Amino acid sequence: MHLVKLMTGGLTALALATLPALGGTLDDVKARGFLKCGIDGGLPGFSAPNDKGQMVGIDADFCSGVAAAIFGDKTKVKFTTLTAKERFTALSSGEVDLLSRNTTATLTRDATLGIDFTYFNYIDGQGFLVKNSLGVKSAKELNGASVCVQAGTTTELNLADYFRVNGMTFKPIGYDTSVQTREGFDGGSCDVLTSDKSQLAAIRSELKDPAGATILPETISKEPLGPAVRQGDPQWRDIVTWTLYALITADELGVTSANVDEMKKSANPDIKRLLGVEDKMGENLGLTNSFAYDAVKQVGNYDELYQRSITPLGLKREGSVNALWTKGGLLYAPPMR
Repeated sequence: MHLVKLMTGGLTALALATLPALGGTLDDVKARGFLKCGIDGGLPGFSAPNDKGQMVGIDADFCSGVAAAIFGDKTKVKFTTLTAKERFTALSSGEVDLLSRNTTATLTRDATLGIDFTYFNYIDGQGFLVKNSLGVKSAKELNGASVCVQAGTTTELNLADYFRVNGMTFKPIGYDTSVQTREGFDGGSCDVLTSDKSQLAAIRSELKDPAGATILPETISKEPLGPAVRQGDPQWRDIVTWTLYALITADELGVTSANVDEMKKSANPDIKRLLGVEDKMGENLGLTNSFAYDAVKQVGNYDELYQRSITPLGLKREGSVNALWTKGGLLYAPPMR
């Protein structure tokens, strides 16, 4: 057997070359009978179990949407919880087919880790969460602070950049998971917790005293979060990408899980193509022409995912960068034609 070196951030792992062949991921998934999806698993709003033990959140729901697009059944997905350090090796090695784990697209990751980012399912930025008792109103007042941060993330790098540029010092306290980071902050191990602002909202919601903590106003980075796949399989990349585009397109066209059957009767050619009534959009991807219909019917359009998962965190979509391009936001799907 050959050995393949896999690079994950600053970590190097050796894995036996029993990796999936380049290309053919769709065939592998179909033969297996389910999609393998890597998620955080402990981050409310993105991926966390509900009171029934079902994995929910905008990342988890997207995986279910891809399963629906492939199999016509959103339940044909197996979730694997991964730490930030584990996620890229798990994807590159074939442990998962798809990484949908609040992951920031960056040049280094895209160019050096053997992965391809698709599109964004949440556009974010890094911030700071502090206890109100600290009496801090701005990140510029954090000189000398101890900061809880999740290891193996762009968050660590942005944190160091921000403090260096602003002539401040800090003491980093690293954790492997978002749950550990929250517990460290809640237990008083640090003065401040830093992460993407969506994660800060999720973490704050699970503190012993959510009202006793505040997200500071500064946003110190760009964090475009989205699904990623292994390099070398353009068909699979297209399937994942266009499933996400389909959910965004459905949002734009007003097609929802509640009205999707009625919308199949629409005279609008864009809706007809989206729902597989005419042309061969699905066949072009190696799927059935109802792939988008199945995804929207079973998990909803993008706005349904957002309102179900992100809005309860106190993060309104209206007026944010995650609004549709037609409503002043940045979300934009290419034409499905």
